[in-house]
Amino acid sequence: DGRLRPGAKRVTFPSDEDIVSGAVEPKDPWRHAQNVTVDEIVTAYKQACQKLNCKQIPKLLKQIQEFKDLAPRIDCLDLKGEKLDYKACEALEEIFKRVQFKIVDLEQTSLDEDGASALFDMIEYYESATHLNISFNKHIGTRGWQAAAHMMRKTNCLQYLDARNTPLLDHSAPFVARALRISSSLVVLHLENASLSGRPLMLLATALKMNMNLRELYLADNKLNGLQDSAQLGNLLKFNCYIQILDLRNNHILDSGLAYICEGLKEQRRGLITLVLWNNQLTHTGMAYLGMTLPHTQSLETLNLGHNPIGNEGIRNLKNGLIGNRSVLRLGLASTKLTCEGAVAVAEFIAESPRLLRLDLRENEIKTGGLMALSLALKVNHSLLRLDLDREPKKESVKSFIETQKALLAEIQNGCKRNFILAKEKEEKEQKLQQSASMPEITVTEP
Repeated sequence: DGRLRPGAKRVTFPSDEDIVSGAVEPKDPWRHAQNVTVDEIVTAYKQACQKLNCKQIPKLLKQIQEFKDLAPRIDCLDLKGEKLDYKACEALEEIFKRVQFKIVDLEQTSLDEDGASALFDMIEYYESATHLNISFNKHIGTRGWQAAAHMMRKTNCLQYLDARNTPLLDHSAPFVARALRISSSLVVLHLENASLSGRPLMLLATALKMNMNLRELYLADNKLNGLQDSAQLGNLLKFNCYIQILDLRNNHILDSGLAYICEGLKEQRRGLITLVLWNNQLTHTGMAYLGMTLPHTQSLETLNLGHNPIGNEGIRNLKNGLIGNRSVLRLGLASTKLTCEGAVAVAEFIAESPRLLRLDLRENEIKTGGLMALSLALKVNHSLLRLDLDREPKKESVKSFIETQKALLAEIQNGCKRNFILAKEKEEKEQKLQQSASMPEITVTEP
């Protein structure tokens, strides 16, 4: 009969307006930052240290007291060399929740996994820095790198990360690789001496093929080899035309590795502007590969081959490639085992070049004959603004040649000065032409 038995259960629904009992606003990282003063920041930091039972950092308090304009970003928060344990890191949140910085410098701060992951989480949440230095922190571990990768992925303002001498080992590299593949906002990445050879480099190079934001990649001192490591780098250059600076100094690239890198360079129509191969045990064999590649590169402007035993034969192998190249403006050949014979080959290139701006030939055994060739080349070259040579003349068997060397060195410097003055005049003339071209036309209207 439809009537409820005594004690039977019934379900009732509240009316619509009673359904929502309350709402939680999303957390605003900046709720503490409105009209904040230096005194408030100091007090909040001191209270946090007291509560956490950790020492205040005098260097930090001094910096806070010198803060002038608190918006939008303060130039630098410098904690370099301070020992930051987990509690010291936690106390820093009172600063990060109130002010933002351009640079946060955490170099050599003895960070451990807990401290590093707490700090990187804060920097991500409060968007604390555009430039972050975490170099020389050997113990941030997998969790530290995991938090760093999360920060790289989520923060839109982080453009520069310096992690020199902070090992990025096999188990941490996948996190960083994933962050780089998802195209973080990073423009500059320093990973010198970070134990990258092998799997870490393979993961990073594979990820960076997809990345369109990174412009500068520094990989010095990583014991990178002439086989798999160089093959990965060559492959990266084939697919990525956005990286403009690749610094590979002090590795073991060897001639075999340079062959891989040249393969990648040949495929680039635009892209790499600066390539640093300083001290990679390259010889005349590698210069033959490079000589064949240079006519194909259209964007490469700076090539540094210093501290490689290239020798005179290497320069001969390189010469025609340099003459056929239309982009190189700066060439580094310091300490490359050149003598007068090599200097003659370099002089032939200088005489042919309409665009070379700077050449470094220091720490080579270039004597009178070589200097004579360079001096003659500068008489017909109008672009070279700086030619670096050893200041002291080299020992000669004929005494009078020492004076000849001095005179030739002076002549070479005068040639560069003349080119500099000509370049300045040309620039001024072009500026005047631009100004006159942009002046509104004078129109004559009929009465």
